[in-house]
Amino acid sequence: MLNIIWPIFIAISFIYALISGNVEQVSNGLFESASSAVELTLTFFGTICLWNGVMKIAKETTLMSKLTKLLQPAIKVLFPELKHNEQAKEEISMNVVANLLGLGNAATPLGLKAMETMQKENPKKDTVTNSMAMFIVLNTASLQLIPTNVIAIRSSLGSNAPSGIILQVWGATIIAALVGITATKLFMKKF
Repeated sequence: MLNIIWPIFIAISFIYALISGNVEQVSNGLFESASSAVELTLTFFGTICLWNGVMKIAKETTLMSKLTKLLQPAIKVLFPELKHNEQAKEEISMNVVANLLGLGNAATPLGLKAMETMQKENPKKDTVTNSMAMFIVLNTASLQLIPTNVIAIRSSLGSNAPSGIILQVWGATIIAALVGITATKLFMKKF
C-alpha cells in the first residue's frame, strides 16, 4: 500500500511545485534531504558498530554471564514457565541487556533466537505461550539506560545537549515496561 501512496504524494508535490513556481526549492530540498540521510546513516553506522562491538566483547568475557545472573531473579518472576530452559533465559537476558544499552539492532537477533528457543517447547505451535507474550511486551517496552539511537540522531542534527533526554527516556521506558508487565500478568491469569 505504501508503494502506491508515496509515489502519489511525490507526484502531487512535483505538480504543485510546477504550478506554484517552486521547482528550484523542491530540487534543493531533495539534495539537502539526501545529504542529511547519508550523514545520519553514517552516524548510525558508527554508533551501531561501537555498541555491537561492546556486546561482542561482553559475550566473550564473563560480563554477560554476570549480567545474566544479575537478571535471573527478574527472569524467574517474569517467565515462570521457563524453569528448566536455561538457554531461553540466557537469550532473554542478553536481549534485555542489549535493550538496556539502547542497542535495538543488536537486540533484534537475540530476541529472535529467544523466541525460536521458546517455540521449540511450545505445545501449541500456532499460539504464543505466556512466556512468549511476556517477552514480546518486555522487548517492545525496550527499557533503556542509554538511548544510543536517539542520542545519535540528536547529535547528528546539531543538538547542544544530545544526551539531555536520558531522564525522560528512563521515565517513559520504565512506565511502559511496568504497565506492559502488569497488563500481561493480569491477562495471563485471566486467559
